[in-house]
Amino acid sequence: MSEFQTIDVRDPSDELVHIIDDDEQLRAALVDFFETVGINSDAFKDTADFNQRADANRTGCLLLDVRLPGLSGIEFQRKLCAAGSDVPIVFMTGHGDVSTSVSAMKGGAVDFLLKPFRMDDLLVAVQTAIDKGRMQRELASRRKHVAECAARLTPRERQVMKLVTDGLMNKQVAFELGISEIMVKLHRGSAMRKMQARSLADLVKKSDLLQ
Repeated sequence: MSEFQTIDVRDPSDELVHIIDDDEQLRAALVDFFETVGINSDAFKDTADFNQRADANRTGCLLLDVRLPGLSGIEFQRKLCAAGSDVPIVFMTGHGDVSTSVSAMKGGAVDFLLKPFRMDDLLVAVQTAIDKGRMQRELASRRKHVAECAARLTPRERQVMKLVTDGLMNKQVAFELGISEIMVKLHRGSAMRKMQARSLADLVKKSDLLQ
């Protein structure tokens, strides 16, 4: 069984677009729009409101205004990054400038929309962000599974796996570690089983996920 069979893919119904904007009419309009296209959403007047009420387990992406009461959108993005959050963000603003948009994109934003924006452009940006979040969660799940498998390896099996996935042949690994080639084959086979690797190429991919 490979790690791809153990991924806990979130049901799309659990994904929410969290809208953070201080314009009440716009928040309502966006919630209505997302409902018409079959996307779940929730709206918040500022980042404090989001922190108090948002369900973090259902975050598909953030649709975040740049200018907000209290913490600005850009400041909130930096705070999330500092906390280790990789939730995808689509920024929107009626007061865009080059430096702000560059800062947002360098911070990992998916898109930066100027108000008034076309709903088609908004939909593309949000769907891209949701898809990005989905891929991030799947990758995190794969890494977790691989780490759990790697935790079962003995120190010697780790050494052998490292050298094998670095491209060394069995006899080269044996020379490097000062053991027989037969022992290298035994440790390699054991590492393959514990890592649930179907081939050397699969083992290399899983080893890369541990980096």
